Amino acid sequence: METKVSKLVSCLIFVMAIQVILPVSDALEIGYYKDTCPEAESIVRKIVSSFVYPYPGLGAGLIRMFFHDCFVRGCDASVLLDPSPSNPDPEKNAIPNNPSLRGFEVIDAVKDTLENVCPGVVSCADIIAFAARDATYILGGFSYDIPSGRYDGKVSIKSEANKLPAPFFNLDQLKASFAAVGLSTDDLVALSGAHSIGRSHCSSFKSRLYPNIDPTMDVNFALFLRSQCPEDTSTDGVVPQDFVTPNNLDKQYYDNVKSLKGLFFSDWSLLTSPETNSLVDSYSTVPGLFEAAFGKSMVNMGNIGVLYKGEGEIRKSCRCVN
Repeated sequence: METKVSKLVSCLIFVMAIQVILPVSDALEIGYYKDTCPEAESIVRKIVSSFVYPYPGLGAGLIRMFFHDCFVRGCDASVLLDPSPSNPDPEKNAIPNNPSLRGFEVIDAVKDTLENVCPGVVSCADIIAFAARDATYILGGFSYDIPSGRYDGKVSIKSEANKLPAPFFNLDQLKASFAAVGLSTDDLVALSGAHSIGRSHCSSFKSRLYPNIDPTMDVNFALFLRSQCPEDTSTDGVVPQDFVTPNNLDKQYYDNVKSLKGLFFSDWSLLTSPETNSLVDSYSTVPGLFEAAFGKSMVNMGNIGVLYKGEGEIRKSCRCVN
């Protein structure tokens, strides 16, 4: 009897060990498409490069698209879905996305090519993740390995885009927004570095300029912004988020924050706690630290709310469900 029990225990321990060692089927992995579509990542890289090198703003748009997708319903490409009779008001129509979100034509071009090469294999959610990684390399000169294996969602709701952190958030609101999707304060500060590229509509920071200049903004910088964003105008102007190196994903953002030359109140908010202030200073002064942190946090963000086989689908077109 003791022999049987000891054998049973040994078997259970062996089975448990095997379960720990073997990869879980529902998990993202590096090189997920190596057997089913080995050219997938090189195709994405080639097409993204053809768009972003001549038009760097599209690279900023692709990185922002990854952020806006993952923060709402997880990284499921729900941000790509067009209005339809069954879903007339998707995320794409929400104020944070319309009309400022860019790069949809890049995703379309990638998807069309992949459907010709290996139809029904590569998800739109993974295409966004790959495109953001490749845009990071083009604009920042550094890269990171991004796991894949995401499936596409079938639901997209405009009102849910309100979950996105707003440019007027204070630090507590920012931290709560990131914590709600499983991201840390370190992720918050690192991903904020994407504000070193791209453009912003004046409406996102105009309250800091009128009627009085926000005391948390450098006065001369605010006066310059007033010249770019007049108070009485029917058009919503656009300015670079970083006037120093507008097409480079680099540490300049943190230099701007320290000198009170960030566009958004949320940028200044990073200076309001010892923890975040220290990170801003470190990313500003330690060579390579921002790049490493940004890549790590992009991977962390790519794990939010992932759908696997049986939970989502591989769309034939990224703009509509199958």
